[in-house]
Amino acid sequence: MNLKLGLHLGYASTRFYEPKIWTEMVRNEFDLNYVQFTSNLLEPTLPNQIIIDEIDKIKFFLKKHNIKIDHTFTSPRNNFFGHSNKKIRMYWSKWLMKFLWISKQLGAEGAGSLLGIMSFDDVSKNFKQREKDIIEGWKKLSIYGKKIGLKYLLWEPMSIRRELGDTIKYTKYLHKKLNINSKIPILLNLDVDHGNHFSKDKRDGNPYEWLNGLSNLSPSIHIKQKTKDIYTHKPFIKKYNKSGIIKPDKILKSLEKSNCKNTTLYFEFSFREREPFDSQSIKDIKESVKLWRQYVKK
Repeated sequence: MNLKLGLHLGYASTRFYEPKIWTEMVRNEFDLNYVQFTSNLLEPTLPNQIIIDEIDKIKFFLKKHNIKIDHTFTSPRNNFFGHSNKKIRMYWSKWLMKFLWISKQLGAEGAGSLLGIMSFDDVSKNFKQREKDIIEGWKKLSIYGKKIGLKYLLWEPMSIRRELGDTIKYTKYLHKKLNINSKIPILLNLDVDHGNHFSKDKRDGNPYEWLNGLSNLSPSIHIKQKTKDIYTHKPFIKKYNKSGIIKPDKILKSLEKSNCKNTTLYFEFSFREREPFDSQSIKDIKESVKLWRQYVKK
């Protein structure tokens, strides 16, 4: 199994947004070779020249510090293709295409987002129509993705019905529907903290069941410590590991069980804008890397 360890850059968005700083941090503080770039570090609606200048800057520092971007992901929680207004869906289509283009320029082989979010009204009255809109939107994205040379697209199964992919069964259904006549594969970006904990099928709230059944379709996976309280995206530090259910050895066993051949485990941490969490981000990421380096060497 080709297993790599990386860092989702969401934590850096307002704290360390300069490419010079976050690349130095990834190399010198964490000694990681891979990052998952996020759209909040380079907003797709910025003027083109600013985007081009920033891409050049990012590529310079990536090369300097020998860091790779294999995968990218969007940051905001928007309705995207789940919006009921066709003109707004078209706006998000262009936004996502621009993000795919940025991703390709940065060297990514896959780029992604959540599929789309429905309103409460649409969930109760127009679920199948919104689902159809979302699937069609992604198939059109796959045309553009192929055109610019991406190998695949990524989508992230979520935790509630209106955000799509909240159960294992429904995720398998969506995966099949999305890939009928898509121009490039539309694969998964699993998250060990997602899944519907109130599903009648208890497997849907068990991260290991998700990995057992679907990690072979997921070239990137978000990892974080998972505890019983509602605040998630926790780092793998001693304080949380005592009660946390995410264990590196168990994760690796699940990947092997699913016959996962190639994936990158990305730390996806969300440090609250409160002290002491805000100031401890670097320290906590370093401790998390130290733990996982015992299991993942790349």
